[in-house]
Amino acid sequence: MAEEKIIIFDTTLRDGEQAPGASLTISEKLEIAQQLAVLGVDVIEAGFPVSSPAQFEATKQIAEQVKGPTICGLARSTGEDIESAGKALAPAKKRRIHTFIATSPIHMKYKLKKTSDEVLKLAVEAVKYAKTFTDDVEFSPEDACRSEMPFLIEVLTAAIEAGATTLNIPDTVGYVLPYEYGRIIAQLKSDVPGIDKCIISTHCHNDLGMAVANSLTGVRNGARQVECSINGLGERAGNAALEEVVMAVHTRPDFFGKDRAKPLTTNIKTTQIHKTSQLVSRLTGFVIQPNKAVVGANAFAHESGVHVDGVLKERSTYEIMTPESVGLGSSRMVLGRHTGRHGFADRCKKLGYKLAKDELEQAYQKFLQVADKKKEIFDDDLVAIIDDEVRVIEHTFEMEYLRVLIETGTSPTATVKIRSKGKLKEAQAEGDGPVDAAYEAIREATGFSPTLESYSIRAVTSGKEALGEATVRIKQDSRTCIGRGVSTDIIEASAKAYVDAINRMVARKDSGEETEVKVEL
Repeated sequence: MAEEKIIIFDTTLRDGEQAPGASLTISEKLEIAQQLAVLGVDVIEAGFPVSSPAQFEATKQIAEQVKGPTICGLARSTGEDIESAGKALAPAKKRRIHTFIATSPIHMKYKLKKTSDEVLKLAVEAVKYAKTFTDDVEFSPEDACRSEMPFLIEVLTAAIEAGATTLNIPDTVGYVLPYEYGRIIAQLKSDVPGIDKCIISTHCHNDLGMAVANSLTGVRNGARQVECSINGLGERAGNAALEEVVMAVHTRPDFFGKDRAKPLTTNIKTTQIHKTSQLVSRLTGFVIQPNKAVVGANAFAHESGVHVDGVLKERSTYEIMTPESVGLGSSRMVLGRHTGRHGFADRCKKLGYKLAKDELEQAYQKFLQVADKKKEIFDDDLVAIIDDEVRVIEHTFEMEYLRVLIETGTSPTATVKIRSKGKLKEAQAEGDGPVDAAYEAIREATGFSPTLESYSIRAVTSGKEALGEATVRIKQDSRTCIGRGVSTDIIEASAKAYVDAINRMVARKDSGEETEVKVEL
């Protein structure tokens, strides 16, 4: 079946760069433009050439070096602006001048200080002059959605007669709601003479969070070009996000092809979306919010036990599009306090662990304890938890309680409770430091006083609540054993490592093993 294309007009390098703090160098703009071409956008609005020498040069270099998309430059309805845009765009094989003038009563009165007749004349002159540089001319009545409909129709009619090939209907301040915007597009399509010879375009701002919804409603009512930006960058609250518009059309062909002989589609290579989003974020310095649709870190992440269980059984239960479709490798199963046993077991399996039912339950309970202290559990956390909890040796001693008091000017004091053969023994001791105090208390509680030959502590995961891994080497008589402990508290990890080493020493003694054996963990 034949398809009807929606033209994707990317304004990341023009309107997107106008977001406060998003300034780009010429080389950075060129790098983004090259990636936009790979992404498959139809039109790149490269800049506002007259606004500065850098804007002119960036537009010119993009026109010279970027192949594929139409290269566009913005110009107010003045001869100087249009001439500057024409010169900057001259090297482009396909070029467009986008000229605009405000048409709403509030803009004409307070900003332009011009009458409607004066605005109409300037619009016509601008389009005619732009036509001397290129046949592809786009006209925008700025603040169209707050303009009076009779005057808006008059201006657009005159722009068509002057030679405009694309008519953009901007919701400049993000004021209207989807129903209203759709009605405006439908009325213009119906009432503007000759509009069938032009492409109707949307350019919606996100001040009320409606930019994408308004753009898509415009498409449903006859618009065939959407002006948008990567990550929704733009002035104030930004523009319609390209990735959201494209994936809505891509994901819902049933809706955008409904009652149509030709389903609507775009030329965007969706697998390039994530890469493009990350590039723009890196170069502009604008961090993508985690819950951002399509490209946010959590867009394809699942933690809830119900959700993880569903996705593992059938991805479409909670994913309406695949991460692969936007250029990601796979979904991300986030391990945290809401993760259920199914998700936990699946991650263990992927890490290469084959755990019996009781071992899995033991590790899962420890996982829940750690998850209450950390927002997210990483794979390294999981490995450490399993290695710490699932043992092949019998635990003669279990540390059930540890308390360490540290006060300025006094020696640290540690209290431990150790369970062995059903009995609980408490011991208290002082030390040169908190770890030394804990070890002295453990020696008293267990009755073993091995020599500490080496001690080390390291973070095995990232983040401020990372797991700490303590490793100790102890020696008594001819036996040397290594023990390890893991915890978000390094003193607790150190104590657990010492108890672990003693347990290994006891296990060897009970088995009659007299030779030195080093257990490398």
